[in-house]
Amino acid sequence: MTQSRTATTFPPPVMEARRWLDGVIHPDNRPLLNVSQAAPVDPPPVALREAMAEIVLNDAEAHLYGPVLGLPALRAEVAAQWTQSYGGTVTPDQVAITSGCNQAFAAAIATLCAEGDEVIIPVPYYFNHRMWLDMSGVKTVPLQAGQGMIPDANAAAKLITSKTRAIALVSPNNPCGVEYPAQTLLAFRDLARAHGIALIVDETYRDFDSRSGAPHDLFADDAWDDTLIQLYSFSKAYRLTGHRVGAVIASPARLAEIEKFLDTVTICPNQLGQRAALWGMQHLGDWLAGERREILDRRTAIHDHFPRLADKGWELLGCGAYFAYVQHPFAMSSADLAPLLVKQAGVLLLPGTMFMPPDVPGGESQLRIAFANIDRNGVETLFDRLASLTL
Repeated sequence: MTQSRTATTFPPPVMEARRWLDGVIHPDNRPLLNVSQAAPVDPPPVALREAMAEIVLNDAEAHLYGPVLGLPALRAEVAAQWTQSYGGTVTPDQVAITSGCNQAFAAAIATLCAEGDEVIIPVPYYFNHRMWLDMSGVKTVPLQAGQGMIPDANAAAKLITSKTRAIALVSPNNPCGVEYPAQTLLAFRDLARAHGIALIVDETYRDFDSRSGAPHDLFADDAWDDTLIQLYSFSKAYRLTGHRVGAVIASPARLAEIEKFLDTVTICPNQLGQRAALWGMQHLGDWLAGERREILDRRTAIHDHFPRLADKGWELLGCGAYFAYVQHPFAMSSADLAPLLVKQAGVLLLPGTMFMPPDVPGGESQLRIAFANIDRNGVETLFDRLASLTL
């Protein structure tokens, strides 16, 4: 019997990990540290919530269907801010708003791939990208990350076949946290352009990049939209996770195809969420800068405290944005270690096996720590618990 589309892939990893909590009691002196998911747990700032309440009460159009490709004012704001921040030209007709960044990826793949096509993705990968490719009948071609968990375009070139339709990168990376150098992204752009395939760059975490200025100059190329498809999420920047607002930046011709997908799936993005994202872009620049400083301080805290784990055989493979990606020293698979940590350390995190194909080694010794929701003191507590493990 032929498999259904959903049967071709694995269960959602975050939901699977949450089930490890069932029946586990966490004592008062050791509450659960949840570092499993890369999403803010706090609501939007008060000023944004007040603006959203005003919109709910007084903007009748916020409750109706809107344009499939998104609120024109939000598309124009993204284009204007991207043009300024990246040093290139992005126009409103090169921007579409989606119901979260996952949908942006799904929509892009729907316009690029047919059954049996291939997409190259560095591993460890963001598991929802793999899941969508599976359900689309598209083969995931794993590209092993190189030194510093940075993928290499020359290695990717050897994986390109007549069925390759795209290379998909995430920077700052999920799950590894690393920020891809501008030259790395340029090399992948040149490779993709030379082969007539798309380069998808998911920049969900761009607002928390540690570098000053633009992280790359891909948009400075006047012909950028012949190859580049950029994805973005408003969820992390403005704490709008539950409102599902993302974006895809691509050629007008690509967005015309994406419009077909979006119209069929959601008709239009969340109207309140779009207006909230627009208000945030226009009024919360200073607040977002403060959020970035706090995330960067937590990243620094990871580096400050990691020597305690390094002394016990742990290795920090990558760190940045919301994530630290580590290698553990224990003689067991991370798939077994991660559930055990819930019981023995009161720590919920994800094993590297969730970010790797089963036939690619490495994930068994790796763990992802999502530190966006623990402050500097929480980082210290986390490392206290991991350092005290005796297995």
